[in-house]
Amino acid sequence: MKRSLSILFTAAMTFGVTGIASATALIQDEPETVEKVSFHQVLKDNFIDGGPIFMSIVLVCLILGLAIAIERIIYLNLSTTNSKKLAADVEDALKTGGIEAAKDVCRNTKGPVASIYYQGLDRADESIEAAEKAVVAYGGVQMGQLEKNVSWVSLFIALAPMLGFMGTVIGMIGSFNSIEEAGTMEPSLVAGGIKVALLTTVFGLIVAIILQIFYNYIVAKIDSIVNDMEDASITLIDILVDYKNGKL
Repeated sequence: MKRSLSILFTAAMTFGVTGIASATALIQDEPETVEKVSFHQVLKDNFIDGGPIFMSIVLVCLILGLAIAIERIIYLNLSTTNSKKLAADVEDALKTGGIEAAKDVCRNTKGPVASIYYQGLDRADESIEAAEKAVVAYGGVQMGQLEKNVSWVSLFIALAPMLGFMGTVIGMIGSFNSIEEAGTMEPSLVAGGIKVALLTTVFGLIVAIILQIFYNYIVAKIDSIVNDMEDASITLIDILVDYKNGKL
């Protein structure tokens, strides 16, 4: 009898140890199944939680604002001209071929400065005063072309956070309506509305910050080109005065 008990005890211990070892091996070999959520998925979930109406309008503001800003940046970069080189080329053309040769140089050069030079040279045969008036008038036209559609970017900068704040107010109203209907103050009743309110505000501010960076760059670029146009206009008038006086 004692021998039988000993055999049973030994077998139980053996199977127990084996089972523990097998379970330990399974635990060690089991891969980690921690799900990693991508930033894109988090952004999409928060966008959906914020409400389709206001979040879609804020997204439209971002898309339109970026489209206009990128178009303006490309246009302004293409409008940038080496005005000193252009002035030197025009002066050399006046020395060798006269007004028509200088106008050909302006035709073959892109940018508002070259266009202003062409208008001034086109009136140079009349008088210096006529050339100066043409330069000033066409300079205003070119400035309008540089600032085209920039006001829309500033509109979207102001509109995006306003829409976010409106979503905030609507979310808070929904929370208070839920409390009023339930007749009790529970966190679960308020959490949904507050979450919508905060998400719309955050997205509206993000859109405004992004567009504000582009807007400031565009304004700085326009100021730089306008200053270059003014300096180039003064240089052109000086060149025409020297040409009229026979100093070239």
